[in-house]
Amino acid sequence: MAIERWEPKILAFCCNWCSYAGADVAGVERRQMPPSFRIIRVMCSGSVDPCWVLEAFLEGADGVLITGCHPGECHYLNTNYHTARRYRLLRIFIEELGLEPDRLRLEWISATEGIKFAEVIRDMTEKIRALGPSRLGPER
Repeated sequence: MAIERWEPKILAFCCNWCSYAGADVAGVERRQMPPSFRIIRVMCSGSVDPCWVLEAFLEGADGVLITGCHPGECHYLNTNYHTARRYRLLRIFIEELGLEPDRLRLEWISATEGIKFAEVIRDMTEKIRALGPSRLGPER
């Protein structure tokens, strides 16, 4: 009987203008990435509601990645600065819920950084794998 290896579930909120395109470039370039992540395309990283992040964990995500344009390059001028502030507060909040703050990650990835997108996905998958399954979620 084969022993199944647990694989983390990572939800990535990707900015339409930069990091979603970076993910697309990673795919077109056939960059090696684990199948552990799913992408939700948002118009801007600043539009990611903190409730969405918390709901992702409650619905079974082991990690959440928020990606957006580099500071100063936001399509909507400065909303990624709002993202950075929300991210810092969310890390504190999820720690208060009993989760490791490393389960939440923020990365600035441009449309031309397919290599970086693939590296971030691989790195985050390994870190979440080392942490193990999230304590939150429907079956936990």
